Amino acid sequence: MEDNYENLVSTLKDLGKNYNFEKIQQAYEYAASLHEGQFRKSGEKYICHPISVACIVAEFGLDTDSICAALLHDTLEDCADKTDVETIKRLFGQQVYELVEGLTKLVQIQFVDKEDMHMESLRKMFLAMAKDVRVIFIKLADRIHNMRTLAAQPPEKQRRIALETMHVYAPLAHRLGMQRVKQELENLSLSYLDPDGFKAVNDDIEKRYGQNKDFIEHTKESILNSMNDYHIKCDIEGRVKSVYSIYRKMFMQKKTFDEIYDFYAVRLIVDTELECYTALGVIHELYNTIPGRFKDYISIPKANNYRSLHTTVIGKDGVPFEVQIRTWEMHHVAEFGIAAHWKYKSGDKGGLDIDQKLEWITKLVENESSTADPEDFIDALKIDIFSDETFVFTPSGDVITLPQDSNCIDFAYHIHSAVGNKMIGAKVNGVIVPIDRELHNGEIVEIITSQASKGPSRDWLKIAKTSDAKAKIRQWFKKEKRDDNIIAGREEILSELKKYGKVTQSDMDQVVEAVATRNGMTCADDMYNMIGYGGISLSKIAIKLKDEFESLIASREPEVVPEITLQTNAKASKNNGGVIVDGQDGCSVKFAKCCNPLPGDAIVGFITKGFGISVHKCDCQNVLKSVEENKDRFVSVEWAHGYTSSKNDSYDAMLKIYAEDRISMLADISMALADMKVSITQVFTQKHGPDDMIINIAVSCKNVEHLNAIISRLRGIRGVFNIQRGNS
Repeated sequence: MEDNYENLVSTLKDLGKNYNFEKIQQAYEYAASLHEGQFRKSGEKYICHPISVACIVAEFGLDTDSICAALLHDTLEDCADKTDVETIKRLFGQQVYELVEGLTKLVQIQFVDKEDMHMESLRKMFLAMAKDVRVIFIKLADRIHNMRTLAAQPPEKQRRIALETMHVYAPLAHRLGMQRVKQELENLSLSYLDPDGFKAVNDDIEKRYGQNKDFIEHTKESILNSMNDYHIKCDIEGRVKSVYSIYRKMFMQKKTFDEIYDFYAVRLIVDTELECYTALGVIHELYNTIPGRFKDYISIPKANNYRSLHTTVIGKDGVPFEVQIRTWEMHHVAEFGIAAHWKYKSGDKGGLDIDQKLEWITKLVENESSTADPEDFIDALKIDIFSDETFVFTPSGDVITLPQDSNCIDFAYHIHSAVGNKMIGAKVNGVIVPIDRELHNGEIVEIITSQASKGPSRDWLKIAKTSDAKAKIRQWFKKEKRDDNIIAGREEILSELKKYGKVTQSDMDQVVEAVATRNGMTCADDMYNMIGYGGISLSKIAIKLKDEFESLIASREPEVVPEITLQTNAKASKNNGGVIVDGQDGCSVKFAKCCNPLPGDAIVGFITKGFGISVHKCDCQNVLKSVEENKDRFVSVEWAHGYTSSKNDSYDAMLKIYAEDRISMLADISMALADMKVSITQVFTQKHGPDDMIINIAVSCKNVEHLNAIISRLRGIRGVFNIQRGNS
């Protein structure tokens, strides 16, 4: 065969597992036929990619169905015109179909923007992962091969993929305990995100390693001799810290290269847990220790089930190095995470003992059902899965693992929802502390409860860090406070709709009813309730509310505007700034600041006393108010035929921008206008709510079409809710 399928077969045979080679061959041939004529950016046949992914999946030790799914993982997405889900299910069975379907992006669904689509795709992946963790193993294998071949992609795509890998897939590999995968993804990502920084650190590593080239070998020999003296059988490995690990400490923790004490590391692998502690004693007898650098992850494992002893000591030549001590079982878990626990039954059917090792996935999916907002789901990933852990103790000595930066509220709800709902205070190390107090490693935490407690406060939703705590707080409000939720939801939505015009209670209920129905709810109160208890954020439905409100207003009879009878002469005699004035030869023209008319607007002229003719928009409120009283002073004006403003002409236009109140909002708006070469003539802001503001900004533009382009660009800025033409 012309591709590398033989490499896959050879890899599988070397593993010595009982694979169903006939089924794997069928999956390969089917995938090859579907991808026929498709090529990667590198120029190689596309089928080479799924084969490479299958090889990586095999290295993880997965089963026949996983290998088949790896070979077929892009067929539903990239070959939809040649195959479908029913064909995959019929040819390869239910399990393979579910794995492939779980790996397929959401390409058929229409989304408001790519960010929503991306978040929904990630959510779908985690939901599929909860059903069968093999989905994520195959996805990680797919990402590894994509990163290994990323050089063929254009620079913009390289950065986007590397950034996603660093923020999502490397932390996920860490959470699954797959350290080898994590380190490779981190190093590959960094080489694209900061090539200069990567090279600088790599050069420092090579220089330092070159100066102590024999250090690791001499250290290994010395340790092995001491272990033999104590009759401890062990394997010893030596390594240099990875580029990304050093980069992170140097650039994020502001350390110099010389302050990195675990640049060198030696790993001892022994047979039993008892020998781990015996070997630790030998190491501490052989070398001087660095205080505060010992960690026992055997008695208190990490959340990803990582177990090992870590200590940092000073070598014979004054060189510090880290020593890791673990058993063979611990080593396999450290390298391959929960994939190391995969067991085989009847040849090709795999099963995984999930129990506590995958408890966090189950919690994630359970909590997902409490919110309809995909952004909340991704926020939960960032906190619950991708952050470091904090280890604290209950008063009885039980170890509780929480995400870093968790507080007493998170601790209480981790113990039980009833404890959180009845909490009135907390103690840390015997001292009463605020309930939002951040927890640190080794602290003893006690929750003070009372049956007289009226339940959690709505503010706790903002204070709590973990999705588990937030989900339980939402559930309490959803169940116990529906009436209050509806009131709170009404207030939030009313404040939002007021941005777009005058709102009556009837209008609001009609708008919310329509939006609620489109989102699968039975009535407006359901929507008010969900907003009230935090089941969905207002920002996620703001556009739908605005569209429905504007559609409702547009469907009504327009207000009758007084007809303006204009005295005109047939002869147009003066052109000022593109404006032709009838019957007033030689008069000066100025543009009214109350409405700032632009070329393209319907306009009318008003004869002022001593200041020439003032040009207004026809729908200007000042015009409508005075048309009856000053009918004789209005004259006909119009833009010159085909006039769109000369090269040097510019007009001021005032915009009223409703936006999120954040520090960089004005900077983002200024940068967007600078990119369009649009001048800002004045700007001022005002508060519009607890988290919102109104930015009144005057810009120079050519005409209505130019202004619309400016507005369209500004609407794309994150946190901009609405933009209206305003007055000076």
